[in-house]
Parts: sequence; structure tokens; C-alpha cells
Amino acid sequence: MTKNAARAAHLFLVVVVVLLDHWTKRLAATRIALYAHVQVIPGFFRLTHTENSGAAFSLFADHPARWKTDVLIAFSMVAMAIVLTLLWKQTRALSISGIALSLILGGATGNLWDRLATGHVVDFLLVYVKQYQWPVFNLADSSIVVGASLLIMEIVFAKPHYE
Repeated sequence: MTKNAARAAHLFLVVVVVLLDHWTKRLAATRIALYAHVQVIPGFFRLTHTENSGAAFSLFADHPARWKTDVLIAFSMVAMAIVLTLLWKQTRALSISGIALSLILGGATGNLWDRLATGHVVDFLLVYVKQYQWPVFNLADSSIVVGASLLIMEIVFAKPHYE
């Protein structure tokens, strides 16, 4: 596969993640009232419409300063530039690292799109067990976590190259 074909495959995956993320957030925001929930798997999973003006897992969400959003946008753009640079250097489209970087870039782009458009990110996926719950998240967050996990697994389980 040529470098340009690999780049096109990566870009395609990024676009798919961004479009699916945007579509699912729109569905959640238009069909579930803010802070309302829809039970999917009792005792484990529900859809809950929230709006997160903070970082991942609602970090800094309660902080009232306007600069918070600007800092989050700037941080996202720097991180995306780094990931895009790493992705541009990928020569194989179906490598674990290429897929992982594409997932991370797609997720970061999806959340940045929301933050630029509205100043917050729509979250709607809630996993919980009894009174213990994971912070509400979205498809973009999931894409970033899966991509980062793939990169970690690739690093941990990589076969050493001896010369």
C-alpha cells in the first residue's frame, strides 16, 4: 500500500468516527431531555443526556472561568497536531498504531467540534453497578480510550527488534 493510500485509509477512519460521534450526540440531545435517562441494561447501562463544559470525565466542569474552555480548546488542538503528525508518518493503513492514532484523532476532533460550536460536549453513555458509576461519556471519548489502549497494548506486547 502506498503512503497516500494509507493516509486516505486513516483519514476515512477519522471521518467515520467524527460523523458517528456527531450523529449519536445529536440523537441523544434531541431525543433525551437534559439530565433524563433511558434504561438500556438495568443495573449496568443507561443513556443519560448531560452537557460537559470540562475536560474528560467532567474534570474542571464546575470551574466557572471562561478561560477554561479556551485552554481545553488549545490543548486539544496541540494534541491533535501531535497525533496528526504521528499519523502522517504511518505507512501501513492496517497497522495497530495507524488505527489507534486514527481513533484518537477522530475522537479528539469530535469533541473539539462540540466545544467550538457550543462551549460544551454532549455526553450520554453511563455505565454503573449499583451506586458506583463511571462518569458519563460519549462515542468520541470511547474512541480516544480504545485508541490509547491499542497504542499501550502495541507498546507492551511489541516484539523487540534486534539488529
